[in-house]
Amino acid sequence: LQYGIPMLESGTLGTKGNTQVVVPHLTENYGASRDPPEKSIPICTLKNFPSQIEHTLQWARDWFEGTFSQDAVNVNQYLSQSDFLKKLDSTPNTKVSMLERLHASLVQDRPVKFEECIVWARHQFEEKYANQIKQLLHNFPPGMLTSTGQPFWSGTKRQPTPLEFDMDDSEHMNFIISAANLRAFNYRLKGERDVALFRAVLANIVVPDFVPSSSVKIAENDSELKDQENHSDMMDIDTQAEKVISELPEPSSLAGYRLQEAEFEKDDDSNFHMDFITAASNLRARNYSIQEADKHKAKLIAGKIIPAIATTTALVTGLVCLELYKLVGGKKEVESYKNGFINLALPFFAFSEPIKVPKIKAGDWEWSIWDKIEVDGRKKSWTLEEFMKHIQETHKVEVNMLSYGVSILHSFFSPAAKRKERMGMTMTDLVEHVTKKPIPETQKTLQFEVCCVDENDEDVELPTVSYRIK
Repeated sequence: LQYGIPMLESGTLGTKGNTQVVVPHLTENYGASRDPPEKSIPICTLKNFPSQIEHTLQWARDWFEGTFSQDAVNVNQYLSQSDFLKKLDSTPNTKVSMLERLHASLVQDRPVKFEECIVWARHQFEEKYANQIKQLLHNFPPGMLTSTGQPFWSGTKRQPTPLEFDMDDSEHMNFIISAANLRAFNYRLKGERDVALFRAVLANIVVPDFVPSSSVKIAENDSELKDQENHSDMMDIDTQAEKVISELPEPSSLAGYRLQEAEFEKDDDSNFHMDFITAASNLRARNYSIQEADKHKAKLIAGKIIPAIATTTALVTGLVCLELYKLVGGKKEVESYKNGFINLALPFFAFSEPIKVPKIKAGDWEWSIWDKIEVDGRKKSWTLEEFMKHIQETHKVEVNMLSYGVSILHSFFSPAAKRKERMGMTMTDLVEHVTKKPIPETQKTLQFEVCCVDENDEDVELPTVSYRIK
């Protein structure tokens, strides 16, 4: 779009493929249309009622992102941004939970040695795979019937079973080792792989007994969850938030202290990322009697990897080449080109004409998103007054506002003294003056947006003005 050159876009996804032709001044630009959003898994399915290994893997992936990545980001923002707590007021539904996680990261569960990371991992195991399941079964006991008389635990709702930690279970130990090492990474502590060390620490950990609470509410579906969030007591939220804030350390007391964020990388076998996700997912699957997945399968699903198929690639390449011949041949009608959509598994083949670029009328001139108003400033540096006069006389409009990126260079509501001062400045000097930044040496054009009205004071849309400086 910037340089006005054609593009042949294509893609494959397993047996599926697509091609799209983008021709300047003829078809809509590539960014004009978007793919439909990916189908997401309902939150309640992930939190309480998984039925497929994909659900448990997504749950583990979300846990990784929230605990080892986002928590570290939030801690660092709290320690470095003076207005962090004020920003939380804009998200009342998550304010208390975020503050509690901050408190856990900086006070309650902050480790100073690796052994404490092992203790944290053991408590996480108990919380996620035993306590939460016991609470779920307390709210929805085995044998419970729905309002229609059907068993609650039926269909896609699998009745879970709490896990009991066993050091001799390899998946249990894989979880503890990977979780403890990721925790250590966050806090810049030296990790360990020595199983003997883990077993020695685990043998001395005392895990408190869990008693389910009748005050805990668990939503059966996403709409019920939304209702619970909407009916939260704002006064109670503020009281809880103030209590947690009072217990947080002052950022000044931890000057220079920062956590290390774990950015998910599935292809590094030494970083414990896939070890954690595989173990966390398989233990969750074990809770719900779902078929477990090995590390390779977990990597494919969690990383959303779909293997390429040579026949799909070959077909899509052929379709793109057909459109390339038309471009080289100089076809000028939109009917000559075709976008392709295929699925070899069905099989399905469909072709459609590209969408013609919509035109916008400005007086007697029709233009599209591909058009620009070209102004050559290489031989002579135009002042703002000359620039605006050129636009106004050429297109019979009055310029009310002129902007460069997010910076307003001229506006009718600015003080008269400021407008007069800027009228005599060259366009390059004006841009540098307003943006407070020099124009890069490699930049050849300046792109301006104009807001105009006609003689009847009606708004007139004009395309981007491209001012050539080199």
